[in-house]
Amino acid sequence: MAVTLRSRESGNSEQPPLPDAIAFDCYKTLFDNSQDDWKLTFGEIIEAQNLPIEAEEFWTRWRTYEVNFRKIRTDLGRPFNSPPFKSYRKAWTECFQHVFDDLGLKADAELAGSRAAVHMTDRPIFPETVEALNLLRGRVKLGVFSNADDEGLRPLLSNAGLEFDFIASSESAQVYKPALAAFEHLYNGLGIDAKKTWYVGDQLFDDVLGGYRSGATTVWINRNNEPVDREPAPDIEINDLRELSEILEHIGG
Repeated sequence: MAVTLRSRESGNSEQPPLPDAIAFDCYKTLFDNSQDDWKLTFGEIIEAQNLPIEAEEFWTRWRTYEVNFRKIRTDLGRPFNSPPFKSYRKAWTECFQHVFDDLGLKADAELAGSRAAVHMTDRPIFPETVEALNLLRGRVKLGVFSNADDEGLRPLLSNAGLEFDFIASSESAQVYKPALAAFEHLYNGLGIDAKKTWYVGDQLFDDVLGGYRSGATTVWINRNNEPVDREPAPDIEINDLRELSEILEHIGG
């Protein structure tokens, strides 16, 4: 295990403040969400609709449209210019329709979008997640804000037996991270100020940038020891969620 604590340039402390709440992203933070698993789901869609395409090509074509959706869904500089909120189910269905149109296939995009949405209710939990949350429970409030639809997020957490003081999705908040409104929705739900909240996530853009701009202490879960390749750098960098408890003990003395 390796922990990195960074002090912000404007700060006077060499370590982050003790939190009253710790909130988490969900997918790739508490649960895995690998491309390999997605490709299996695409194989199921192919089989169900007898589509004349390989899973790898299907995924690659669909992913191109899906990535573009992520790029344009939020205007950070001028939030009022962001397009109307669109759920993942709707966006993914539209991506499937684009692929079917490109290939000249008379396939059911609604059915494919539904299968993709259901996919999000059954993701493998990371081995340390339950233990890590149990180590924190009772010491701080616990929350979740995930860029996700409620129909995927809530059953996933419930089926794993995970309990939080507040759970929110981009769908319930009608806004995607890293928009400030997403994090404000989280802090309001927890009843905790941003400065007393740590936000934990795997994405330097959605999670670290968004948390930083909102005033929270940012924690990057970096399981693969990847380099920090964009600003701002996370306040805390960990490889294992259980390290959060160790950091609290270290700071608290």
